[in-house]
Amino acid sequence: MSNAAITAAGAVLMRDLQRAWRRRGELMQPLVFFTITVYLFPLAIGPADDTLRILLPSIVWVAVLLSMTLTLPDVFAVDHADGSLDHLALSPHPLALLVLMKAAAHWLSGAAPLLVLAGLLCAVFGLETYTLRALLLGLLLGSPVLSLIGTLASALTVGLRGGTLLLALLTLPMYIPVLIFGTSAARNAALGIPVEAEMFLLSGLSVLALTLTPWATAAALRARLG
Repeated sequence: MSNAAITAAGAVLMRDLQRAWRRRGELMQPLVFFTITVYLFPLAIGPADDTLRILLPSIVWVAVLLSMTLTLPDVFAVDHADGSLDHLALSPHPLALLVLMKAAAHWLSGAAPLLVLAGLLCAVFGLETYTLRALLLGLLLGSPVLSLIGTLASALTVGLRGGTLLLALLTLPMYIPVLIFGTSAARNAALGIPVEAEMFLLSGLSVLALTLTPWATAAALRARLG
């Protein structure tokens, strides 16, 4: 890989992070949605501490998944609106690398703050340390898959009228394996069962998504723009 391609990839990453920072009001919306969602469940469940500790990891996983889905339409929408997406597609640099940087920017600006907030909220609700570690490790391994798959779905729906609903319909079924393994790891940790198998599976999904989705995303963009 040439130095020019690496420089271009870094420029795409920094541009998307700076754009997210300039629009930090919109960046706060998923965090607010996540906080409200997590806080509503204890109110609905009631003061049953044991029940809440069992259900809390699953609640957090679902809230993270939905919060990240809210930000997916913005991955390519702004670039498509101002025409810079065409420049990316026509760039001499590998398009797969450039879209990988856009997925990385989505994770850094969207998923990483959610992971920090999830840890704080779970500590407030008194989640056991071992369970909390398993939950956060599972989120750390699984959330990149959500960003990579979401970036692919965003490329497939860019420029479509009503694409937001279609985007949700495309991504949510593909998120199910990550959700299953992530919640299973946290649940097993709460029961004192080893969680290595679930972590290996989440790691495998991350490697698989990292290997395949950038190329698929690049092909989807070329098909949409062609």
